[in-house]
Amino acid sequence: MILSNIEIQKAIDAGRLVITPAPQPRSPEYANCPYDTTAVDLRLSSALSIPRASPYTYDLRKSGFATFLARNCDHKVIPEEGYALESGKFVLGMTIERVHLPLLPDGQTLAARIEGKSSLARCGLLIHFTAPTVHAGFDGPLTLEMINLGHVGISLFPGMPVAQLILESVVGDPQANPSQFHGQSTPVGQKAND
Repeated sequence: MILSNIEIQKAIDAGRLVITPAPQPRSPEYANCPYDTTAVDLRLSSALSIPRASPYTYDLRKSGFATFLARNCDHKVIPEEGYALESGKFVLGMTIERVHLPLLPDGQTLAARIEGKSSLARCGLLIHFTAPTVHAGFDGPLTLEMINLGHVGISLFPGMPVAQLILESVVGDPQANPSQFHGQSTPVGQKAND
């Protein structure tokens, strides 16, 4: 079952969902309200990781993928004037917001999906195109896999609403199984102590 904007806010108030910083304002009376009827907007941070063209190949069977990716990416900070994502180019970004979906008893646990915004998709920007699931128990900012499939560059700015989080109720009580990206602090999935 997908949560409405009111239920998302109730989940935040009850601690079933933690988004830091908390999305504001809460009322649709304001033009910049991040709460749609069944989602809440998330914003792009200033961190970008850009995979280098190289003779290497990804071997996803090996552990340490985040470290491997970090070594093979250029890491940039999006300046205030923006970053032009050229047509056909792929980058990794990250949300400003840290999302925590705590594992709770008695069917109170939530999971989520992160999706791009339709206004950006209409320009050719795909966000989180093959891995939208945010599993119950996840804690950290969300990595955004972004590619420009349009014919012209798209300007990316820090703080721009770039994705939306759709919350769903989990049936039953899940057993913890943190992913390799749980607690990540960089777009490539590294943790602060890596």
